[in-house]
Amino acid sequence: MKYIIIGLGNFGSSIAEKLTNLGHEVIGVDQNMHKVEAVKEKVSYAVCLNSSDPQAVSNLPLKNTDVVMVCIGEDIAANIMTTALMKKMKVPRLISRSVSALHETVLEAMGIEEIVRPEVESAERWVKKLTNSQLVDSFELSKGHSIIEVIVPDKFVGKTLEQIALIKNYNVLVLTKINQTTERNLIGISHKTSKVQGVITADTVFEKGDIMVLYGKDTDIQNVLKK
Repeated sequence: MKYIIIGLGNFGSSIAEKLTNLGHEVIGVDQNMHKVEAVKEKVSYAVCLNSSDPQAVSNLPLKNTDVVMVCIGEDIAANIMTTALMKKMKVPRLISRSVSALHETVLEAMGIEEIVRPEVESAERWVKKLTNSQLVDSFELSKGHSIIEVIVPDKFVGKTLEQIALIKNYNVLVLTKINQTTERNLIGISHKTSKVQGVITADTVFEKGDIMVLYGKDTDIQNVLKK
């Protein structure tokens, strides 16, 4: 996959390097030449430009990129302007970083659905989410074993827990399922909320859009997610 990471501070550069190490094509962008120089040997390409300048970003392959991630954290105004520009240019998938609750509210008001909170989320978790479109969240319990939240794969939609038989077929345990609903916050902005269904049974049916909470080896979980 192809990624453009805008903002090469600690979080952005870490994301960019980890994605590159996984074999993805990554373009790192920052207006600070020192930060660009620091990562140019660690990513596919590193570019120094002002990401809030429409003419400057027009040179980036935005339409041919799978994900654009705005990781600017020090300059909130630059983050918001860059995010707005990326949204206006209709990039395929846009993710933006927030540094405060108010900043997050502004991004939500702009219609940004995927917001990074690096103060509480690790780069590893976001790398997993970026490299698997079905993955909602993950938590590594020990080396090679994780609990993950994943959108129900199409092959399991309309089937019961007994029918999909994840323990038997994949050696993966389903802990529960989560339904997502849309609510409005205090200023009327729509956002998604989750409701855990509790203990599931063999008769529990998985519907399109549900989230499954799985536990198992990372390799076994990857087998579940394969199309």
